[in-house]
Amino acid sequence: MAEPLKQVVAGNRQSPEASRSLCKSLSIALAAFPRVRLGHLPTPLEPMDRLSELLGGPRLWVKRDDCTGLSSGGNKTRKLEYLMADAQANGADTIITQGATQSNHARQTAAAAARLGMKCQILLEDRTGSNDPQYNFNGNVLLDMLHGASVSKRAGGADMAAEMETLASELRQQGAVPYIIPGGGSNPIGALGYVNCARELTEQAADIGLQIDAFVHATGSSGTQAGLVAGLAAIESDIQLLGIGVRAPQEKQEQMVFDLAQRTADHLGTGLRISRDSVRANCNYVGPGYGLPTEGMKKAVKTLASTEGLLFDPVYSGKGLDGLIDLVGKGAFEGMDNVVFLHTGGSAALFGYPEVFDLPGYAN
Repeated sequence: MAEPLKQVVAGNRQSPEASRSLCKSLSIALAAFPRVRLGHLPTPLEPMDRLSELLGGPRLWVKRDDCTGLSSGGNKTRKLEYLMADAQANGADTIITQGATQSNHARQTAAAAARLGMKCQILLEDRTGSNDPQYNFNGNVLLDMLHGASVSKRAGGADMAAEMETLASELRQQGAVPYIIPGGGSNPIGALGYVNCARELTEQAADIGLQIDAFVHATGSSGTQAGLVAGLAAIESDIQLLGIGVRAPQEKQEQMVFDLAQRTADHLGTGLRISRDSVRANCNYVGPGYGLPTEGMKKAVKTLASTEGLLFDPVYSGKGLDGLIDLVGKGAFEGMDNVVFLHTGGSAALFGYPEVFDLPGYAN
């Protein structure tokens, strides 16, 4: 099991010169891979001073990956820049992917396919058992269809990888050239997007003289965290990375991230070995299950909306925020000065959960 977060002693911090040199080397390594520009990058790095004052812990910042610009933004855009380029390189004309009903990944994939003139087939797994029309047809599902994707549903627990392979086989028989993107875009190609994000964040912080102690984010299909783990390792960063799990138990989540982080490092071809201790996930905020609301998530989303004017989603970033807020209160970041939270986007999913937040006019 990974060690808890710990403060980096000032005298042990990496020098700005060394950091910039390593970031430059990482940029050169990433340039060897095909990439199509889809996002508005770099995304902003902003302080959340009202939240910091409210909580009384370290100064809190937000890395605004909700501002990537593709179909209302989100973290999957970074992954899709590499995945869609690989699809083009393989002559694909149809993209196949899968996710839960209110999948942020599916929405951004549908938008990327539309922008690049490709067809898109989305398989949505029913992981919550909800019969609510708002959940099943509003929010991200509405946007999937608006982007022109073909959407079909699968029962919860279905073998979604096998379902995508079956569909791909059918499309090939019809003369199409399909390209399968795994759920969340979480493979070594997609994770390159967050290897690049680790470099981007480090350079942004250096430009404003900000020393980041910890970087916190929601972790699910593992690609975002795996890319960050590999990226931070490549630049020998002393930033403490913590994923807040939204689906799997801790041991499973950390093992998924570790395995993908090492495969991502291997894909980069740098010979980098990932330390198991660099992979940390706190999975105490999942609640009853993936996509199912918790009281902590509801409070966190409402708190950020009313103090910082920021919208977070109920499935990923909302539970990640719940973890961040609770851990600040428990002193988990004691001795740290600056903690950054990664906003992975997904506010469109709020419209699939209109009755959850106990707002006037909405009955539970």
